[in-house]
Parts: sequence; C-alpha cells; structure tokens
Amino acid sequence: MSANTPVAQWDDAALVEACLAGDERAWDALIEKYKRLIYGVLMRYRMPEEDAADIFQAVCVDLYTELGKLREVGALRGWLARVAANKCFHWRQRGISRPEEWLDEQAHGAPPAGDPAWLQTFEREQLVQQGIGRLSGRCQKLVRMLFFEDPPRPYDEVARQLGVATGSIGFLRGRCLEKLAAALEEVGL
Repeated sequence: MSANTPVAQWDDAALVEACLAGDERAWDALIEKYKRLIYGVLMRYRMPEEDAADIFQAVCVDLYTELGKLREVGALRGWLARVAANKCFHWRQRGISRPEEWLDEQAHGAPPAGDPAWLQTFEREQLVQQGIGRLSGRCQKLVRMLFFEDPPRPYDEVARQLGVATGSIGFLRGRCLEKLAAALEEVGL
C-alpha cells in the first residue's frame, strides 16, 4: 500500500505487517475493521452488554499477543470469530464473571459443536460492511437506508434525507449498487 493510502483502507496483509512493526494507527484500524465481526459473535451468544465488552477486550488482547503467530493473514477473520466464540463458550460453561481468569488461555480450537455456517455468515457480513465502507458518503447512506433498516424507508423519505428528487432514487440506487458490487469484489466477496 502507498504511504498516502489511509490506514483504514489497507488490506489485512498491510495492516498486520504495520501492526507487527508497532504502528498504533494500524492497530486502531485493525480493531475498527473487525469489531462488528467480533461483536456479531458475542451477540449470537446473547452475551450481556458488560460481559460482551469484557470478552471483546479479551479477544483484542489475544489478537495483540497472537498476531505474530498467525500463519496465514487470510485466516484472520475466521480466527477472530473462533476466538470470540470460544471465549463466549468458555465464559458460559465456567460461569466466569471476570475475564482475567482466562485472558492467558491459549486454546483457540473450533467453536462449540453445531452448524459452522454461522462463521461464514459473520465473515460475509464483515465483508459487506467493508465494501459499504468503501462507498462515498451518499452511497453509504442510501444503501443503509434502503437495505439495512427495518422497515426500509420509502423513496420520498430517502430523497429528503439525501437532498435529491424522489425520482432520482432508483437511478442513484442502481449506481450505488454497481459501486458496491465493485467494492465487494475488491474485498474478496
């Protein structure tokens, strides 16, 4: 990556390399990039808010201590999801109320028995969020209003929010979806 490219847009290989070199901006960007994935796993386990915050911190500590041992950068997303799932599983299984009791635990095996499709779902959601993050501000707003709100907003409300004519929303949606498709391809989806 170019030195002029914002850290948040670096790919995982560049972020990991910069993190291992001690670049704080890279650490911040790496955590920002994957926080939704980690919290998605925590929400899947229905962790209470205060426990989820502690587990998130524990996952970040593991990331910090184990990143240099990661053999394949492409496995980072899955590794983070498995670590988060394992932390939740152990938290519940042991009835642990303080994360210090297992922060140094090194066992990061597969998540508890069940359908592994959840990991693919979280990985896909993370890639979609990364793709949306590469869009212009207006396209990000449009995509989020039309596809991520329940119920979806009517076109006239979207048009008012974006400051455009209602009749142009369909055209803008098409252009933004084309850009999103290209961005998703760039992030590997």
